[in-house]
Amino acid sequence: MKSIHAFSDVQDARCMRRCLALASRARGLVGNGAMVGAVLVRKGQIIAEAHHAGFGLRHAERSLLESFRGDIHPEDILFTNLEPCCHTGRTPPCTNIIVERGIRKVIYGMRDSDPRVAGKGIALLQSQGLSVTGPVDLAECERLNRGFNAVRTLGRPWITLKMARTLDGRIANGDGSPLKITSTEQDRWSHTWLRSMVDAILIGVQTVMTDDPLLDTRFAQKLNTNTDQYYPLRFILDPSLRIPEYSKILTNSPHQTILVAAEDRAPADRISTLAQRGIRVMLAPLSGQAFDLAALFTLLVTPQSDYHGITSMLVEGGPKTWETFRRAGAVDEDVVLVGDGG
Repeated sequence: MKSIHAFSDVQDARCMRRCLALASRARGLVGNGAMVGAVLVRKGQIIAEAHHAGFGLRHAERSLLESFRGDIHPEDILFTNLEPCCHTGRTPPCTNIIVERGIRKVIYGMRDSDPRVAGKGIALLQSQGLSVTGPVDLAECERLNRGFNAVRTLGRPWITLKMARTLDGRIANGDGSPLKITSTEQDRWSHTWLRSMVDAILIGVQTVMTDDPLLDTRFAQKLNTNTDQYYPLRFILDPSLRIPEYSKILTNSPHQTILVAAEDRAPADRISTLAQRGIRVMLAPLSGQAFDLAALFTLLVTPQSDYHGITSMLVEGGPKTWETFRRAGAVDEDVVLVGDGG
């Protein structure tokens, strides 16, 4: 069913990297789904391309083949960084239109980890006489959609934990007041390669009360001239909704802020007031003094109303939040920025 495809020439590498570049344009827009790009290649040249542009919209392969009005030639190759889907969800199966349009060869980057697909898309295409080759550039394809894979295999987002400390191990001043630790260069790096690469950033309410952060990507370097600056969602763990009313995170792009409150502690009038300001409140159960992480993860990855779920998250603090995630074994990557605190 699956064959390993070695790069026979520069074309394969170039085309798959183009799929990945297209796919990444939809970061933060596909909810709990995958970021996918597709290109149609004829005699070594890309003649059509598309990507999955948003939650519930056409998948990349269907978008490409519905938009491409020309004839499909026998030698044409369809590249996609994810195995074409073969089930009906919010959109029809991509395998159907691939067969209907007369594509004869498909090269894919990685197999779909969704159990509704998971090799079935490959098998269906092969049963229709198509040549299906892959995986290609597997490590890069898995890296891009590591969150999608985590949701399907672990039931939670891919979680990166980030902390900053001084050379002597401090994360704040002795009196608990904020301490500027990282340099401008470190801020630029973390905004570009951490914050801009996840669906959401998460902190505890005490960090808001102590540091009053923006949690934006203002220092990020623009990596793709075809896309606007990206702003991830911001989650605040706040069981009793004690977040200050005029904190920066509530007054700057409030629609990007989601407060997670305890089911039995959040005042209804406070929820209503926040909702009037465009701030969503999600309710989750506690386990002792901390949130039940299993329930929290289900809440975060599950679409509801106009919230479409997430697949990746950067946990920035503070100490109690770090410890909660570490104790649960729910950390996939650890990033520590060390500064002089001066």
